[in-house]
Amino acid sequence: MKSNEIALVTGGAGFIGSHVASELIEMGLTAIVLDDLSGGFAENVPEKAIFIEGSINDAKLVNQIFEDYKIDYVYHLAAYAAEGLSHFIRRFNYENNLIGSINLINQSVNHNVKCFVFTSSIAVYGANQLPMQEDTLPNPEDPYGIAKSAVELDLKSAKMMFDMDFIIFRPHNVYGEHQNIGDKYRNVIGIFINQIMQGKPLTIFGDGEQTRAFSYITDVAPIIAKSVRVDDAYNEIFNIGADQPYTVNELAKIVKSAMKSDAPIEYLPARKEVVDAYSSHEKVARVFKHDSYVSLEHGVNIMVEWANTVGSQKSSEFENIEIEKNMPPSWRKNS
Repeated sequence: MKSNEIALVTGGAGFIGSHVASELIEMGLTAIVLDDLSGGFAENVPEKAIFIEGSINDAKLVNQIFEDYKIDYVYHLAAYAAEGLSHFIRRFNYENNLIGSINLINQSVNHNVKCFVFTSSIAVYGANQLPMQEDTLPNPEDPYGIAKSAVELDLKSAKMMFDMDFIIFRPHNVYGEHQNIGDKYRNVIGIFINQIMQGKPLTIFGDGEQTRAFSYITDVAPIIAKSVRVDDAYNEIFNIGADQPYTVNELAKIVKSAMKSDAPIEYLPARKEVVDAYSSHEKVARVFKHDSYVSLEHGVNIMVEWANTVGSQKSSEFENIEIEKNMPPSWRKNS
């Protein structure tokens, strides 16, 4: 790989995207960050990156970026990644997570991009057998997972028709520095930290016995960034993240311990979601030689240290709810 190659990073002002952009710069690439700042922050963009404020939904802007720069690699991380909320913002979900992705794929084909790296999600699996395996037939249960699955299929189609290489990652429950802890709809670790900082109880949907495997950012972003240098990764799908599942109740105890808090827990009515979701990482460990993971306790401690430097954030409201039927009351405006 030549050091003068250019990578377009969508969502590069967001959480995972900003870390991937930093890794690419460390690798010697020129990183162009495209982000509309709807969920990220300009201060997250690496200093040496070229920052373009705008949306992947703006087809004219996307086309112009490919005309202005010789893009070698696309790292597509821009998405509104709120699985539960996606039921109630269906049109917004598909416009941002599917149609916006197609704008990028079209131009990547037209401009002969060497590889399109896409961050999908284990949401594509739905309630499949555990641990979720890459060869499991996707059966998503929410519009977010449906959109991600559709983009995966489109990339496979583009490979067959136009021979454009791709790499697909399915991360899950990633946490760490640069995360938007003021987003009340997603990222439970950030939500817990923010609630404790504001002197509020920790809110848990249902009985808290649903399980997830939580993945620290350094176990995810470097692998995504370096994937284009790994020949065996091309045209493959990888689960990526931590192996060990925890209940949400266990997670709450870990966060409270890290913050030296005795905050109470408020249990809310259960919402419709996949109860147990964690995946196998044998494939990513084999191809990328990655088999050592940051423990949840250690990762949470690091994130808490960072959060203490930036302070609590006001919980943002999603302004364009399309369906209110069956929506959790705590997600309603001003709740």
